[in-house]
Amino acid sequence: MASPASSTMALALILLSQLLVLFPSSALGGVICEDLPQDLCAFAISATSKRCVLESTQQGGGRTEYQCRTSEVEVERMSDLIETDECVRACGVSRDSVGISSDSLLEPEVAGKLCSAACYQNCPNIVDLYFNLAAGEGVFLPDMCEAQRLNPRRTMTELMSSGAAPGPVAPPPVST
Repeated sequence: MASPASSTMALALILLSQLLVLFPSSALGGVICEDLPQDLCAFAISATSKRCVLESTQQGGGRTEYQCRTSEVEVERMSDLIETDECVRACGVSRDSVGISSDSLLEPEVAGKLCSAACYQNCPNIVDLYFNLAAGEGVFLPDMCEAQRLNPRRTMTELMSSGAAPGPVAPPPVST
């Protein structure tokens, strides 16, 4: 019969080996985007504080190949992070996201989940990403979330018009 100490040690070794398989770059001292599998890439931050981004390339025969790459987007105050499945679910985002885009802010379900307490208060990485994406569209995320809580439909209309084009211009006066 194995002693409790040896059983605990065996369990710890099994857990460690599974972690090394899932997160191989962690064994080397940090997250390296190019080493991450496709299903862990989106919403990860490298050891050098750069966001990881999933990119697609077209291969022969119309086949699409996906690779995790290091973006030029630098994150302040965070590094060496692979987002948890709990935060991905709570924030309504997808690990299949290719590139980094503010387009998903226009989806009511994503905006609602992003502004939910489960996401907004517990998932600083995703909130930081969308804070910056919203700012790039001229939207202050805390204001958007407050409006989302008060009137979700109006929030989407305002966000969609944040980059409003100028209205109709009157024709020049006709000189006689």
